[in-house]
Amino acid sequence: MNVKVLQSTIRGKLDAPPSKSYTHRAIVMASLAKTSRVIKPLVSEDTCATVNACEAIGATINPVGDTFVVDGVQGEPQQPENVIDCQNSGTTLRFMIGVCSLIDGTTVLTGDASLRTRPSSQLIDALNELGAKVAATKANGMAPVIVQGVLSGGRSALTNPMSSQFLSALLIACPLCQADTTLNVHNLRSRPYVDMTLELLNQAQINLSTDYHEFMVPCCQQYADTDFLIPGDFSSAAFHLSAAAITNSRVSVHNLSESKQGDERIVPILKEMGANISWEGDVVTADGAELRGVTIDAGDVPDLVPILAVLGAYAKGTTEISNVAHLRYKETDRLIAMITELRKMQVDIKKVDDTLRIQGGTPKGASLSGYGDHRIVMALAVAALGADGETQIDTAESVKVSYPDFFDDIFALGANLEPTSIETF
Repeated sequence: MNVKVLQSTIRGKLDAPPSKSYTHRAIVMASLAKTSRVIKPLVSEDTCATVNACEAIGATINPVGDTFVVDGVQGEPQQPENVIDCQNSGTTLRFMIGVCSLIDGTTVLTGDASLRTRPSSQLIDALNELGAKVAATKANGMAPVIVQGVLSGGRSALTNPMSSQFLSALLIACPLCQADTTLNVHNLRSRPYVDMTLELLNQAQINLSTDYHEFMVPCCQQYADTDFLIPGDFSSAAFHLSAAAITNSRVSVHNLSESKQGDERIVPILKEMGANISWEGDVVTADGAELRGVTIDAGDVPDLVPILAVLGAYAKGTTEISNVAHLRYKETDRLIAMITELRKMQVDIKKVDDTLRIQGGTPKGASLSGYGDHRIVMALAVAALGADGETQIDTAESVKVSYPDFFDDIFALGANLEPTSIETF
């Protein structure tokens, strides 16, 4: 469905939604324990895919108020009765490939058309080296994936992994193996996402050691019953803070405490670009200001790249966002998507090797494609708030993947848009 966005001034305060990345990890780890709780989880299409997948392997997950109460499998996942549909969630697919490799039996995992284009061959190869039998049905490293146990442990390597999810999947599954595991990792990107995994593994009393080149995982461990409290999501808050910066507005986002999220970097990035921004307690406040171009290494913050490209479109001078090649393997090719759509808004943007180069100016309203990608849709909606004229964005319903209330929230802040709520879709 389409959403129409007009140039707007926004003002006010809101709560950041819970972190999607933490929610995925907590649900999976809680499902591998006996009885745990996931407190203040994100409820979205992606995280519901993980709930359904974990219930398919024997866990029971009940919502009680703002908490998921999880009766887990105590380290013994069961063979599913049916194919596991991971929908659009790459995190669900990769994590559950690892978990299902512990099952003495056959599991098939698939997803929607977009997910079936996202490669997992490096994870598949590592699991096979560690004793499991895993194969893509089309021999292309993409879903549908057939998983047979039993993962036993041993030694494997990930060289230039295109996704940190491969390593996280192994770190979640390998503590339940019957032999110790050593994982050698070369040129790890998106390290903060691995740090989130390590943080929650520690909370669940899983022991391992690492220098980020070698991960040593002792065998025969048990996931402890744990209360996982989910922090607010900086990936989502970045859209509102950036919207304030480009529309000469003032927005305060609450529920943003310090965590392992790499996307906390949006705060210093906005400050470097000239925005008036402060972080006190769990509240981050951004005031509009004239932005200036900067150089940003996005290797550890891939989810920020779409909104950083929008900021560059409004910043005086040149913004360069480097280390972005791995964005081609997200829900869509996010590099091509942002270049194509921002050019429709008359933005001077191009890819030079592994870098996006953007010359700031005055974006114009246009008819845009959201590519069915939640982060592309939200980034373009923010771009439209500052643009001259009217902007139409298709596939707007895709925000349900990570931030179902996105349009409700920006409307409440004063955005001029139609429809005013994703529920009308």
